[in-house]
Amino acid sequence: MDAKKLLVLFVGLPVVIILMAYLFRAGNERDLPDIMKKKTLNVVTESNSADYFVPGDSVAGFEYELCKYIEKRSGLTVQIFSKSNLDLCVKGLQNKTYDVIASDIPITNENKKYLAFTVPITIGNQVFVQRKRDEEDSTQIFIGNQIDLANKTVYVIQNSAAVLRLKNLSEEIAEPIHIQEISNNSSESLIYMVYNKEIDYAVVDKAFVKKIAAQLPEIDYSMDIGFNQLQAWAVRPSSPVLLDSLNVWITDFIGTR
Repeated sequence: MDAKKLLVLFVGLPVVIILMAYLFRAGNERDLPDIMKKKTLNVVTESNSADYFVPGDSVAGFEYELCKYIEKRSGLTVQIFSKSNLDLCVKGLQNKTYDVIASDIPITNENKKYLAFTVPITIGNQVFVQRKRDEEDSTQIFIGNQIDLANKTVYVIQNSAAVLRLKNLSEEIAEPIHIQEISNNSSESLIYMVYNKEIDYAVVDKAFVKKIAAQLPEIDYSMDIGFNQLQAWAVRPSSPVLLDSLNVWITDFIGTR
């Protein structure tokens, strides 16, 4: 083989490799056209007693109702899976086990790095969770205001909006707040850990704790920590067609309520 042919070969080979890699990636992306072919939309939600639960023999909850509406509108079979925490939901989304995360995820710049969000569904606000005052418990330190958080240890879900808010609050009060990020856990788990005296303090979403507060009368969540924050469902950034359709279905569903 002469030098000219070798030059063409070595110049053209990288182009072929890049093209093949692109075609392979494109063929493995799972967007709405691929989902329609298989007629099944795989949805995962973070299991808790407020949004997706099983009372007796029937499934209920806001997420379930919206999923059934999407099934009716799209003609797809919506398969609902439940995971114990958001981390597992995100991993399943990224490896294409699931197509949609049907949970109230804070729309933050950090989350936007690896998730594409639907139109906002709820407005969340972070609150401080602790046990109510117990005069018989001499070890309890009840937190009455944000300044009292100085040098206290507060538990939050890993990578949640509460992490940044507590860091900012620490700067505002000019005192350290010891933040313990918990992975592979849910907001509901943190609340029960406070209730069961496994931990003393946590920060979770206000709307969620309000839903289960009746079950846990000893829990106090009267102190706000953060500001209002938009929350939404999420898909892979590589599923823009699915995202557009979800936005239409979600908007229409919210309009019927």
